Amino acid sequence: MLELRPNCECCDRDLPPESADARICSFECTFCAECADSALKGHCPNCGGELVRRPVRPAAALAKYPASAKRVLRASPCA
Repeated sequence: MLELRPNCECCDRDLPPESADARICSFECTFCAECADSALKGHCPNCGGELVRRPVRPAAALAKYPASAKRVLRASPCA
């Protein structure tokens, strides 16, 4: 099950579970669409993997399987 992290690791923008602007790699590193498309050019700076649109978990499933509240930020800037 995906963690559904709550923020962009680059700019710390909020990315709620229903956000269509969230992008993830196969390790669940999470970025907003703007950072993923511009600064990162579609590739994860952590693993080099492809960044794709994060699926939206249905509201009914969120009640049983809530999104993560742990915010993750990169130590170095995204460039």
